[in-house]
Amino acid sequence: MRAVLEQLEFRRAQARIGGGQKRVDAQHAKGKLTARERLLVLLDEGSFEEYDMYVTHRATDFGMAEQKVAGDGVVTGWGTINGRLVYVFSQDFTVLGGSLSETHAQKICKIMDMAVRNGAPVIGLNDSGGARIQEGVASLAGYADVFKRNVDASGVIPQISVIMGPCAGGAVYSPAMTDFIFMVRDSSYMFVTGPDVVKTVTNEIVTAEELGGAATHTQKSSVADGAFENDIEALEEVRRLFDFLPLNNREKPPVRPFYDDPERIELRLDTLVPESANKPYDMKELITAIADEGDFFELQAAFARNIITGYLRIEGRTVGVVANQPMVLAGCLDIDSSRKAARFVRFCDAFDIPILTLVDVPGFLPGIGQEYGGVIKHGAKLLFAYSQATVPMVTLITRKAYGGAYDVMASKHIGADINYAWPTAQIAVMGAKGAAEILYRSELGDPARLAAHTKEYEQRFANPFIAAERGFIDEVIMPHSSRKRIARAFAALRGKNVETRWKKHDTIPL
Repeated sequence: MRAVLEQLEFRRAQARIGGGQKRVDAQHAKGKLTARERLLVLLDEGSFEEYDMYVTHRATDFGMAEQKVAGDGVVTGWGTINGRLVYVFSQDFTVLGGSLSETHAQKICKIMDMAVRNGAPVIGLNDSGGARIQEGVASLAGYADVFKRNVDASGVIPQISVIMGPCAGGAVYSPAMTDFIFMVRDSSYMFVTGPDVVKTVTNEIVTAEELGGAATHTQKSSVADGAFENDIEALEEVRRLFDFLPLNNREKPPVRPFYDDPERIELRLDTLVPESANKPYDMKELITAIADEGDFFELQAAFARNIITGYLRIEGRTVGVVANQPMVLAGCLDIDSSRKAARFVRFCDAFDIPILTLVDVPGFLPGIGQEYGGVIKHGAKLLFAYSQATVPMVTLITRKAYGGAYDVMASKHIGADINYAWPTAQIAVMGAKGAAEILYRSELGDPARLAAHTKEYEQRFANPFIAAERGFIDEVIMPHSSRKRIARAFAALRGKNVETRWKKHDTIPL
């Protein structure tokens, strides 16, 4: 019996060392943790249960029969984060560069199947050189099996990808179909074709970092939701995000203890909006004033900064926030901000997370670039997402809400449950000056009369009361009472239930 137990311990030790101490040291030299070290940071201490530790690949071509390592380049299993169940896989770059083989893919698929059956999220830690070339189409088939499961799990359980090394070729499509993607600066990258192929095909010379690094995907492409300085920071922030999310689409997000008075008054909000309608202010001040303990988890902070998306808690309960940012492009909606917000709204709706919308929007960004880029279609994505959402929705207009952008930003007309406005709100087709120039075009040569007409328009429409008189605004509230009123609004909406018509699926304007 002792010999059998010793053999078990020996095989476990062999599996845990991965590709060997030399490769582990090389991983550490790059400032990266190993696959198992990452799981120790991500999961609660002592909670990890590993599966398929002894699996090896089945390939025999190109000398692969002599290169078998237990685990085959990926560590899979389940554990807990703050006591809540989560399924995980962590690719091991020390074993054949973390490349995906047929059996490597089968291990990931098994974990994803278990996650769906048991209603728990999946977190994938990606650090792989891509498909294992020696296995040919078998490795490609393995990727496709993973892709199909990503799609089947979408909207059923949250899926989080952390890119912690290379992610190239077909490997990028699995993370792309998950709900959140995070990267590590200077050590992770994603691209369909690498720099060498790009140079050969297009004659463009570009580094891996420029082509698919964290800065590229958080600022330009919007592929990634955030980037962090090192492995540990990335994994700690994933733990923080995980706490805001439900385990699956049939459960509510967790309710956490809170020590912040829901009726807290914030007098600083009474002076947040400047006297001049053209002067910006930071919408994040309002967000942190509303949030429990000022805690806000922002997503895609470096992309489309004219709109803010992320999670906060009110009375310990998760709320998704979409907010125009007057500090950037005056808070205008454009192609990028519409896509960013639409994706966020659809995730919140899929997982029963209430949505708070903070509005200060002068309209859609004009210009040839926007029109040629399809701002009509992209703006419609956000309109569609809000109109389709059935979760509790509260909207607060702080200042400008002009034109079609007023409609799109969770107006009463497209499904918001409770719509508030500050006394500083201006709800109109357009700004007073532009309206006067159109209405009184014949008097453009008389600046004095035009100024008088502009002032008249401001007095008539640059306020929230016309909309309030028609019931489009439920109440004009004092800025300092915003947290209290919003908290009470969401409390009143906890029992919301909406019956929807049967359909196979919608045809969102993609």
